[in-house]
Parts: sequence; structure tokens; C-alpha cells
Amino acid sequence: MEPVVALLVGLFVAVAAYLMLSRALVRVLLGVVVLGNAVNLLIFVSGRLTSAAPPIVPKGEATPVGYFANPLPQALILTAIVIGFAMFAFLIVLALRAYQEMHADDTDQMRLAEPDGEPNPPLEY
Repeated sequence: MEPVVALLVGLFVAVAAYLMLSRALVRVLLGVVVLGNAVNLLIFVSGRLTSAAPPIVPKGEATPVGYFANPLPQALILTAIVIGFAMFAFLIVLALRAYQEMHADDTDQMRLAEPDGEPNPPLEY
């Protein structure tokens, strides 16, 4: 099962790279989200896919009995999901504001800092 999920992570990364290389700002944002999901899936697989018991220590024991699941990847993924959602919300607001200011979704047309028709700065002084 883990090789299948590893291939799925590779597919997610490929789709994210394709979307982020696009000129449309919405596609770039979706590429960032897909890349975040790929990283979350990679962290999840690093903790092994298993049907083991949760790491609960029975009363009177020092360690869990038998084979148990590693809780660290799930905690990391939960944190990454919250951070990823906050970052995506910020990027959505930033993209909306950029569209309102520049009236363009195409990143090649967003040339507020370097407008077309302006002379280039000198190469030497």
C-alpha cells in the first residue's frame, strides 16, 4: 500500500508543479494547495500505514504493549493542515487585492513595478 501512496505523492507534486508554472494566478494558488496536500500525504506515509493499536499505555505498565502506531506524523499533519489553511486564506486575499488593483489575473500582465513602455534602467553607472 505504501508504494501506491508514494506514487500518489509523486503525482500530486507533478500536478502542483504544472499548476504553479501557469500564468493564471488562480492556478498558481491551487498548485500551492496541491503541493501542501502532497507534503501532508508524504508525512503521513512516513509514519507507516498500519492498523496497529493507538499508543495507549495500560495501567501499571511502563510502555505500550505490542505493536502500536506512531502518533508524531499525525500531530505534524494536523499542524501542517492548520498552517496550510491559514496560508491559503492569506494568498486568496492577496490575489483578490492584486486583481482589484491591477485588473489582471495573468501574472505577465501584472507589471505595476515594471510597466511596459518605460525605458530600462542603465546596466552600468
